[in-house]
Amino acid sequence: MTLIKSISGIRGTIGGQAGDGLTPIDIVKFTAAFGSWVVQKTNNKRIVLGRDARISGEMVNNLVIGTLQGLGIEVIDLGLSTTPTVEVAVPDENAGGGIILTASHNPKQWNALKLLNNHGEFISDADGKEVLDLAESADFDFADVDKLGKVIKNDTYLQKHIDKVLALPLVDVDAIKKANFKVVIDCVNSTGGIFIPALLKALGVNEVVELYCTPDGHFPHNPEPLPENLTVISKEVQKQNADLGIVVDPDVDRLCFVNEDGSMFGEEYTLVAVADYVLQNTPGNTVSNLSSTRALRDVTEKAGAAYNASAVGEVNVVNKMKETNAIIGGEGNGGIIYPESHYGRDALVGIALFLTHLAKFGKPISVLRNSYPGYFISKNKITLTPEMDIDHLLKQVEEKYKNQPYSTIDGLKIEFDKTWVHLRRSNTEPIIRIYSEAENETVAESLAKKIISDIKEILN
Repeated sequence: MTLIKSISGIRGTIGGQAGDGLTPIDIVKFTAAFGSWVVQKTNNKRIVLGRDARISGEMVNNLVIGTLQGLGIEVIDLGLSTTPTVEVAVPDENAGGGIILTASHNPKQWNALKLLNNHGEFISDADGKEVLDLAESADFDFADVDKLGKVIKNDTYLQKHIDKVLALPLVDVDAIKKANFKVVIDCVNSTGGIFIPALLKALGVNEVVELYCTPDGHFPHNPEPLPENLTVISKEVQKQNADLGIVVDPDVDRLCFVNEDGSMFGEEYTLVAVADYVLQNTPGNTVSNLSSTRALRDVTEKAGAAYNASAVGEVNVVNKMKETNAIIGGEGNGGIIYPESHYGRDALVGIALFLTHLAKFGKPISVLRNSYPGYFISKNKITLTPEMDIDHLLKQVEEKYKNQPYSTIDGLKIEFDKTWVHLRRSNTEPIIRIYSEAENETVAESLAKKIISDIKEILN
């Protein structure tokens, strides 16, 4: 069993001993800590709650609601929802914070509490530390019987979220309708199965072939939207002669596309394509994290704007976007952050902007993909002994390549003309992740092997 307590929330596998898995005791403890923190920080006794469709969701939801009520907090329960929908609802409901019950792309045995501040954005590192400290101290002051919190069920945010997407100036429903797209969708039997068909209908997409749209949490394949997990939709797009396939993860903050020939558009290129469209219509800067493709930088600079890289993690991307007044940003895992809507990864916003872009482009999706710089990312890792000083090791690699452009804001990223390698320690296990990118697979793999060889040499 696994329990990971981090500044962004708590996640773990369901069952086992308290403190070893995500048990009812752990759920209550961390919910009480977050609820207490919200009241202390904002003097606001209202929290928005939503969940994905995973099997443990109802159980976790009941425990979270009861705990928040016990603190005298009013709960706005959105029920089956998406991460971006809860993010949108928090400021709309004038709430002090939000909780999303989802383990994102993790398999069915996992669940998690993702924590939002009163802006509907993920809490900061400092805030997360305060919540963890509160949980350890268990310094909770529960309400007496006359002051227990109320629960308000609110199922209006499916439509509210879609209405907000349709209202974005760069979303052109008429153009999408005229394109007459035929689309296959894979919603991995989670809440995308409720939200994505409704969004596509509102956008004027009349031909939608639904795969895995029953929100019962029985994931038909590994829910991370990587090519090896998307073989069924790949075949279905070809069989149906569809224009494209659309895939989301269980909480609908990651988005990727399948080309008309069944090949992958590439989740790294979701952000590249959407940013290209936004940049064509709005001058401004872009941001992605250090492990994302260089193609976004190329597209941004071609548009005469500035690209900036942040540390890995959504909250870091958002902070860098605010700092640089970025008009679009996100992560290479298919996460689109469009501040015109809100500061959070949002597959609904991504779908609407992408379909508008594709409609106006007027050619097949594979042609759109080939219009962008072609890069290949190789993802590797090295397992080290737990007592190994990873920071010291990275410092030695940095010294070896000190004459190359490099960044140390998150591990070590070294650039070699248009290729790069990014080394960063895992937050949860004694490994170094090694991502390398080049204009072809062979060069990317050989760069990774060279760095791995350097590390082994240093260790010996």
